[in-house]
Amino acid sequence: MSKKIHNFNAGPSVLPKEIFKKTSESIVNLDGSGLSILEISHRSNDFKSILSEAQELVLNISNLDSNEYSCLFLQGGASTQFLMVAYNFLYNQAGYLNTGSWSDKAIKEAKHFGNVTELASSKDKNYNYIPKDYIIPTNLDYIHITTNNTIYGTQISSFSKFDKTLVADMSSDIFSREINYSAFDLFYAGAQKNIGPAGATIVVIKNQMIEKINREVPSMLNYKVHIEKESSFNTPPVFSIYACLINLREIKSKGLKNIELENKAKAELLYEEIDNNPCFDGFAETEDRSYMNVTFNLNDENNSEIFEKLCKEKGIIGVNGHRSVGGYRASLYNALKIDSVEALIDCMKKLESLI
Repeated sequence: MSKKIHNFNAGPSVLPKEIFKKTSESIVNLDGSGLSILEISHRSNDFKSILSEAQELVLNISNLDSNEYSCLFLQGGASTQFLMVAYNFLYNQAGYLNTGSWSDKAIKEAKHFGNVTELASSKDKNYNYIPKDYIIPTNLDYIHITTNNTIYGTQISSFSKFDKTLVADMSSDIFSREINYSAFDLFYAGAQKNIGPAGATIVVIKNQMIEKINREVPSMLNYKVHIEKESSFNTPPVFSIYACLINLREIKSKGLKNIELENKAKAELLYEEIDNNPCFDGFAETEDRSYMNVTFNLNDENNSEIFEKLCKEKGIIGVNGHRSVGGYRASLYNALKIDSVEALIDCMKKLESLI
């Protein structure tokens, strides 16, 4: 029997085994259709049923009314949404909270279409905290935030401060916790962390937002077009959407409350070890720590070779930190089991005993 691999990759990342089982079956024969999921038409009833159920589940899990919100499955990742949001909705001025590299990239794209006010930034400390004491101007077209910062390991815990049109990049923590999704007028997420494989981008948009589009936007970047064409203006990522559907069914069945409890338990276990093990220091400020991406450093870099050897022997992969931060990052997405966290903690304890 092969050794278990503990996958801490930041994305694409660990996925539930049920996805592998169902999608592998569908590659040979999709639900008895005689066709592979890789060859069915996106205009077929088989795929229309897949897409429709996936859209309904996203809204249902978000506790949003399908008469008031639309769910889209698009392509291009969050990076394309940086552009689309501003193209469709930035006419005068928008406010962006800069909490990391992805926020920074969203700001860069938005500046092509209007004035951007940086509401606050944590760049002064390499994004290791979430800014809190800042004033929000009254004349903004919208506010844009990144709910979880994958690279730096910080997460916004409350959204009560934002009382204007609110747009959010939720790529690395969508459906990982119970929040009030109706607080957002638009939110989006690349699927490749908590929902499915790379290739699909989920967008949820309040239908009233469409009325604000007041310029000629190219069809491929126009939310109104994608809503009218029911996510099939161009050929959608059929396989990726099917895989997302399998996981969305599981998320719905399990419930966000239970998922959040599991994610908190994993994160708190790992943070406890970081705080109590003299070999390590956490990177993010304690009050802003992410439950999805745990970032930490060795107190003595000379021990990195030993620690990484221990991790490799244990079957742990994907824990090296992003090049802009260094150190280590453990991504604790929904599908990661607590025994993987315990395996990483064993390596940390072992390192302490060796030095």
